[in-house]
Amino acid sequence: MEAFLHQVLSGIATGSIYAAIALALVMIFKATHHVNFAQGELAMFSTYIALLLIKAGIPYWVAFAMTLVFAFAIGVTIERVIMRPFRHAPALSVVIVFIGLLIAINGIAGVIFTFSQQPFPSPFSGFGTSYLSPHEVGMIVVTLIMLAVVFAFFRFTTLGLAMRAAAENPQSSRLVGIRVGWMLALGWGLAGMLGAVAGTMTAPIVMLDPFLMGPVILYGFAAALLGGIDNPWGAPLGGIIFGVFENLAGAYVVGTQLKQTLALFVIVTVLAIRPSGLFGRTVVVRV
Repeated sequence: MEAFLHQVLSGIATGSIYAAIALALVMIFKATHHVNFAQGELAMFSTYIALLLIKAGIPYWVAFAMTLVFAFAIGVTIERVIMRPFRHAPALSVVIVFIGLLIAINGIAGVIFTFSQQPFPSPFSGFGTSYLSPHEVGMIVVTLIMLAVVFAFFRFTTLGLAMRAAAENPQSSRLVGIRVGWMLALGWGLAGMLGAVAGTMTAPIVMLDPFLMGPVILYGFAAALLGGIDNPWGAPLGGIIFGVFENLAGAYVVGTQLKQTLALFVIVTVLAIRPSGLFGRTVVVRV
């Protein structure tokens, strides 16, 4: 029973990372109706920036905050400079741009930081439990704080409400004076920040290299589909559910070697049975 409880709690901790990356994917999808395949690489690059700042002697949490600012700026810049010219392009063209971004950022990171693995420090120590390490407890706390901040931003601030309106109905939003283009850019910036949180929480567990977020983005995509790719609150719940499911299945059913296969199985199953996800909504268009 203790081993089972450990797997469940560890799955919740791992699922908190998937929750962050799933929410980042949903924010881009809500605004563009496309999946940002480069989200993981953006998170990885931001994590390298955090490591550079920490090695320069900057305290961890100050470096963490500076990294979030950097990730926000990079997200806004990519939307305004690279993605904006393709806002009316065919879906296939946008997918190719996302894949190009993925390859380019990965290559740039490898050239600048090398492809060798590097240790990344964890800021958490001294408050673990018999079932969870201090870093796992810290991941859960950071994710809960992040989700609370995001909820408050979109629920209670004028800017957050404007971003929600721009994502739901851009035409009507323009009529009431909302600058939809900039709302989309801000959405990219916030998605970059969420990805940076996921990257800095992942790196202390698996070491930092340019391929850090490869499996995580796959699991995050599975989590977003499971919770609902159009539901900003369902996707994080999907991350927690998938994290627990992955841990239990890896420990008692398929083994650790088949975890990525398990993620693909979840993606295919959800798309086949309930494409809107557990908490998503099915949109019916009258023609």
